Amino acid sequence: MRLPAATRTLVVLPSYQGMQYICDAPGQKSWFQIETEGEAARESDAMHHAVEKHFRQAREAAVKTYRSSSSIFIEQDIGLAAHVQRVMPVFLTLRDAEGNALATAMLPPGGRDDPAFGIIIVGPENQDPYPDQEDAIRALGDHFGLTLDRNRCYPYASLRPSK
Repeated sequence: MRLPAATRTLVVLPSYQGMQYICDAPGQKSWFQIETEGEAARESDAMHHAVEKHFRQAREAAVKTYRSSSSIFIEQDIGLAAHVQRVMPVFLTLRDAEGNALATAMLPPGGRDDPAFGIIIVGPENQDPYPDQEDAIRALGDHFGLTLDRNRCYPYASLRPSK
């Protein structure tokens, strides 16, 4: 029996309670959005890769592009969070029913198609996630209306043959 999305976030992934549920994938897997540096750090630890560094750099770049509409000092950052969310890439993690990290994805801002954006999807230790997670990656692409094929999204596709 599948639990409702909100319940599943709290019950299945107790150490990731704050993570926003995005969509289900085949095989009792789900995609969640990484929204904070703490979540990105946990993902880096679990997956043994550098998503935390990329998340931090993307957030810093987004913050630098923010221009407040207020000249009043105390109101300077009122729209900052919304701006960052709008212009920053979307970072996601694929989890199984026990909460194990299976893949990490970085999609264009808002999950909207942008041919100039380098989508990245990797497995643990930057390994190719496609042999084991292709159906889950397809589900993520369907959710956002994106084609997430291996040659476009796995940065080492030309260096490592698929299994």
